[in-house]
Amino acid sequence: MLDMIIIDGLSFSLPLFIMAIGGIYSEKSGITNLALEGFQGFGAFVGAFVVVWLSGIFGTTSQVPYYFGFLFAVIGGGMFALLHALLCIKFKADQVISGVVMNILAMALTSFLTKRINTSIFGNTANKFTLGASARITIPYMKDIPVIGAAFTEIYPFEIIIVVVALVMWYVLYRTVFGMRLRACGDNPHSADAAGVSVNSVRTAAVFVSGCLSGIAGMSFAYSISANFSPDIYLGYGYLSIAALIFGNWSILPSLGACLIFGFARSGGSAIIQELGLPSSYNDLVRILPYVLTLLLLVFFSRHNHSPRALGQVYDKGQR
Repeated sequence: MLDMIIIDGLSFSLPLFIMAIGGIYSEKSGITNLALEGFQGFGAFVGAFVVVWLSGIFGTTSQVPYYFGFLFAVIGGGMFALLHALLCIKFKADQVISGVVMNILAMALTSFLTKRINTSIFGNTANKFTLGASARITIPYMKDIPVIGAAFTEIYPFEIIIVVVALVMWYVLYRTVFGMRLRACGDNPHSADAAGVSVNSVRTAAVFVSGCLSGIAGMSFAYSISANFSPDIYLGYGYLSIAALIFGNWSILPSLGACLIFGFARSGGSAIIQELGLPSSYNDLVRILPYVLTLLLLVFFSRHNHSPRALGQVYDKGQR
C-alpha cells in the first residue's frame, strides 16, 4: 500500500509543483497570479487538440502526438497568459480581478471550442478530447531501493519532464542575471528600473513563463487523472498550486514540500478507502482532503510568510 501511495502521490504532486513554480515566477516579479487554473486548462486544451489531430496521422500507438501535445500545451498556456499580462501591465487592471476573469474565460472558451471542433472537424458531438492514460515506465535497479524505490516505479514520462524543467527553472531564478532582475522587480521595481532593467518586460516574461509551466501541468493531469480533456479538468488544481507557493513562502523547494503533502494526502486517503473496502463513493470525500489541508496550512502558517514587497502593485515609472 505504501508503494501505491508514493506512486499516485507523486503523479499528482509534480504537476501541482511545476504550476506552483510558474506562480512563483509571476508573483516574484510583482504580478499577482490567480489565473493558474485557467492557464493549465487552456494549455491542456491546445495540447489535447494537437494530440487528437496528430493521432489521426501517426496512429494511436505512436508517441509523436504525446510529445507534440506537451509542446503545444506549453505554447498555448504561454500565449493565453500574455492576455493576463496585457491586462495587468499594459492596461493596469486589478490583478486579482484579472486572474479570476481569466479562469472563467478559459473554462467557457475551451468548453465552447471543444464542442465546435469535435462537431466540425472530428464529426462527433462530445464535449471532450479523448487521450487515454499515458503509458508508465519503471527505472531498472532504482526501483529496488527500499521505500524510495516506489518513486522510480510505474512513473509517467511527464514526471521526468517536470523534474528536469523544475531544475532548470530553479537555476534560472536563483543563479542567473535574469532571475536576479525578476526578483528585484517584485521587491523594488523602481530600483530595478534605475539599474536599467525594463520592469514591464521582465514581468511580462514572468507571466508568460507561468502560463508555459501551467500548460505542462494541465497536459499532465489530462494524461493521468482524467485521461481526456474536458471541462472536468478545472477542478481547483491551480488554486492548490497557489496555496502551495504561499505556504512555501514564494520559494521553490518549500513549495515542493507543500505539493507533496497535498499529493500524499489524496493518494493516502484513496489507499485507505481501498484497504477498508469502502464504497467508491467515499473517493469523493478523499478528493477534498488537499483542500482541507490547504485551509489548515494557510490558517496556521500564512501569517509568518512574507510576500514580495511590490506584489500586486501597478508599476508607474513616474512615481517614486
